[in-house]
Amino acid sequence: MFKAVLFDLDGVITDTAEYHFRAWKALAEEIGITGVDREFNEQLKGVSREDSLTKILALGNKKVSDIEFAELAKRKNDNYVQMIQDVSPKDVYPGILQLLQDLRKNHIKIALASASKNGPFLLERMALTEYFDAIADPAKVAASKPAPDIFIAAAEAVQVSPKEAIGLEDSQAGIQAIKDSGALPIGVGRAEDLGTDITLVPDTSHYTFELLTNTWNSKK
Repeated sequence: MFKAVLFDLDGVITDTAEYHFRAWKALAEEIGITGVDREFNEQLKGVSREDSLTKILALGNKKVSDIEFAELAKRKNDNYVQMIQDVSPKDVYPGILQLLQDLRKNHIKIALASASKNGPFLLERMALTEYFDAIADPAKVAASKPAPDIFIAAAEAVQVSPKEAIGLEDSQAGIQAIKDSGALPIGVGRAEDLGTDITLVPDTSHYTFELLTNTWNSKK
């Protein structure tokens, strides 16, 4: 039996991914970069703020100083934080609260493995903080997704080996990170985006304790 579930946040627990997209698109247009559309945004899902900005600057073939880079990253985050002030429990994706309750009931550890530095704030806004045994700090890991660091850190935070954990993700980068950490990925989304070699659900309402248990038993 698995001992922990490691949750991504954006696109798994709630739809803050949409706010990230809008904030990045607005910033890119402000500095004269076009092309940050929904297709390009797939590359930014699950990726750190700094790495996302690097990808956008490369898209526009634009070079900036370290000071300007930091200012741009802050401007995007300020815009994003403004957008998420109204997040509340009604924004929790279908099935997630029930899954958290069932994991608690079955004494499974729960950790957040998100690239979002706003993770603690968002969990609080959605009244989910009490369900999480640990929140991995993205500022303290060496590399962001697709590197496995954040999932390894999340597993360590609940004193479990990644090989004893399931990771839930909606992005290519996140799925790769879970695989490389040694945890078992269960993706939410399309096979075209996430691959055909893992268990996928079409939406979060299919993330149930029974599904996680059956997937674990069939893979291990």
